[in-house]
Amino acid sequence: MERLEARVVEIRGRCPVFKLGDRIVVEGPRIKLEETDAICTHAFASLLPYIVALRKGIKPSELGLGKGETAYVQCLDPGPPYTDGGTVIFEITVIRDEAEESLEGR
Repeated sequence: MERLEARVVEIRGRCPVFKLGDRIVVEGPRIKLEETDAICTHAFASLLPYIVALRKGIKPSELGLGKGETAYVQCLDPGPPYTDGGTVIFEITVIRDEAEESLEGR
């Protein structure tokens, strides 16, 4: 089953939820709460449209989210001067099962 990890790589402004390095782990249709550091409705709203596409193998470059195997998405809170919060940049990677990768390599 495909796993997706969204890791905080940058915070512009002040985020009351995330700190650098925090991650959200998704496996299949579920958020792995025991492996997730924090979750925020603003951030998840930004990530949600891309979670299934990336897990299903669509490349970040095809979605306009990156140039290699890594996708980048930011939280929808624009931060100062528009809000008192801040926007968070996530680096999203898909972690494929080793058995699945060996089957694809045949």
